[in-house]
Amino acid sequence: MPVEFLGIGGTHDGSETHARSGGVFDKEYTLRLARAHEDFGWDRVLFAYGSGSPDPAQAAAYVATKLDKLQILLAHRPNVSYPTFAAKTFASLDQISDGRLTVHFITGGNDHEQQREGDFLTKDERYARTREAIQIIKKAWTSDEPFDFEGEHYRFNDYVSDIKPVQKPRPGVSFGGSSPAAYAAGGAEADIYCLWGEPLAQTAEQIESVKAAALAAGRTDVPRIQVAFRPIIAPTEELAWEKAYATVGAIKDRTKGGQPLTRRHKLTEPENTGSQRLLALAAQGERFDRALWTPTAAATGGAGNSNALVGTPETVAQALLDYYDLGVEILSARGYDMLGDTIDFGRYVIPIVREEVAKRDAARASGVTRAPAEDALAVDG
Repeated sequence: MPVEFLGIGGTHDGSETHARSGGVFDKEYTLRLARAHEDFGWDRVLFAYGSGSPDPAQAAAYVATKLDKLQILLAHRPNVSYPTFAAKTFASLDQISDGRLTVHFITGGNDHEQQREGDFLTKDERYARTREAIQIIKKAWTSDEPFDFEGEHYRFNDYVSDIKPVQKPRPGVSFGGSSPAAYAAGGAEADIYCLWGEPLAQTAEQIESVKAAALAAGRTDVPRIQVAFRPIIAPTEELAWEKAYATVGAIKDRTKGGQPLTRRHKLTEPENTGSQRLLALAAQGERFDRALWTPTAAATGGAGNSNALVGTPETVAQALLDYYDLGVEILSARGYDMLGDTIDFGRYVIPIVREEVAKRDAARASGVTRAPAEDALAVDG
């Protein structure tokens, strides 16, 4: 089973641990960070979306014209443009990038953040709208004949797009969420289903929920699974843990007095199920499985991808392989020093994971299988 690595397409050098040093869209930094991903073995980067952030489609197009191999995951909220217009934007970007685009659809888990751009639907209504938008965009990408649509949220007649994507039949669709409504929408429509890093047992449960939703929607296939982490690595375990505690200390310094790190996410009482799960996990304990660490999530209010994997490159690689053995095909990682951590993770962790995956694939092809625990013992012992 192939494994892919997803990084972050940041437009400036700020993170949870430190403020950005320049403007919100630093073109030189954006390209430098993207090039580091391409040079150090990553497969694609995510260009994220926020109500006040630079347009991710424009940033992605800029990078696509400068680099030849790096694939793009473009975040999109359906409330910001009509699906027929969005389909043309994505098809154009797929043309610009020579077929390197995947689109990540964000339903939106914070009412206040959605309302900043005029979206006053409830959460369940937003999921229904996202599902309709994905269906329309898929058809716009693939249909050579005009078509009509009449749904709960969109209605139009006789639409056909003159521009089609390079990828056939269409670019991939990525989706995330941890609520029943999310499983239903993503299970029905997504090619890739994205989860935030949780312990192995809970991750396995979520994977089964996604699969069940796909089958309930009448699919004969299931989405590929992606899981996201914040790796904190160092040459020794002792140094890695020193770095981890220093990281949380820096986050807490920036959030003194309850100051949120971004306008999109408050530090307490998050509305979205994914963040609620992360905070509930942090309340249960700090360390889980081989290397999962929750204080980074607790310090940020469960904001997005925020649970860490802490240890040496070998430890973190083996922790990632534990998720691979659950059926996770895409491993998402983002450090707190985005440029430096991108290089270190690519140089020291990715090669270990790829080598071990190749061994597993070779063993599977030859009919020889080993239990994941035996693989871990073989490496660690």
